[in-house]
Amino acid sequence: MYFRPYFWLSVCALPALIILILLGSWQVQRLNWKTGLIDEYRARALAPAIALPDADISLDNFRFQRLALTGRFLNDKEIYINGRTYEGNAGFHVITPFLGQDGRIVLVNRGWVSEAYRLPSARPFSISDEIQTIEAIIRAPQRKGYFVPENEPERGFWFTINPAEIASYQNVDSAITSFYVDQIRSGEVITLPIAADLKVDVPNAHLNYALTWYGIALSLIGVYIAYHVNAGRLGIGTRPRE
Repeated sequence: MYFRPYFWLSVCALPALIILILLGSWQVQRLNWKTGLIDEYRARALAPAIALPDADISLDNFRFQRLALTGRFLNDKEIYINGRTYEGNAGFHVITPFLGQDGRIVLVNRGWVSEAYRLPSARPFSISDEIQTIEAIIRAPQRKGYFVPENEPERGFWFTINPAEIASYQNVDSAITSFYVDQIRSGEVITLPIAADLKVDVPNAHLNYALTWYGIALSLIGVYIAYHVNAGRLGIGTRPRE
């Protein structure tokens, strides 16, 4: 077997290959970290429900924590998040302040409704001022995506769940704004608003990223070898004379 590498091609290809392998390995480390984090979130969501924690909690320690809340909804303060779907149907998420028995207020994402049931007058069965107990999980305030419009409260257009902005607009100044909660279903019967099914929806695409970087590295190796074979610089047997 003979091999006469091109000097400058090798000088460029070797560092590039090392970088690609390092990037792939970094994504594998991120994959392991994210998998552990998701397992931790799932454990919190499936754990026995706790009472509403303080507003200044570290979300790193409480995200997706299961809660049991007792109080009543402030139904006249609800707003609607646009562009939400349920089983392919367009609709809204209903966000309603919840006044706990301890006097604290937290914003609750009660779940999905269609356009026909958006207004409270169309679903009086879901509007109650009575004391009730619900279960929910803690969620971090949403960040507006690059292609997501800005909230327009005056026009009733809400696209991102920003507790501070919602509480300010609805004059619920005492509401907790460091997080909100998703109400979760309490039984098999589905009622409006359709509350969230208990699941941890944390993206984890690091395996795809790792495979991408490793794939590019393999492609680089393949191109490098093919180039030298075609140039007569790599082969099996006696090296040809120049």
